[in-house]
Amino acid sequence: MSHQRLALGRWGEDCAAAYLQRRLFRILARNFRTRCGEIDLIARRGRLLLFVEVKTRSSTDYGLGQEAVTARKQQQIVRVAHQYLQSHDCDGLNPRFDVIVVCLEGGQPRLEHLTDAFGV
Repeated sequence: MSHQRLALGRWGEDCAAAYLQRRLFRILARNFRTRCGEIDLIARRGRLLLFVEVKTRSSTDYGLGQEAVTARKQQQIVRVAHQYLQSHDCDGLNPRFDVIVVCLEGGQPRLEHLTDAFGV
């Protein structure tokens, strides 16, 4: 992956994290990794625990960001989330899987937050 694509992805994750924080979510983890894969953001507000996949696009020439969250990617995220839940004290929390799409339009980020984008 090129340095430019990595930088764009990091920028998108920063935008998504700031967006969640403005909505009073506390970011618990960024780029949580296990052998099974990675979850971009894990955030909490009250009893709600979000597992967030962030997709950043500089254009829609190659499709929408949410289209890249395939069934295989969803299964991978669920497996990683399960490992997070087992290794952290999450009793009483309600997990949810969201996707945040960040698109760079005219130099400004446009975010689309897809809540409860997929389930277990």
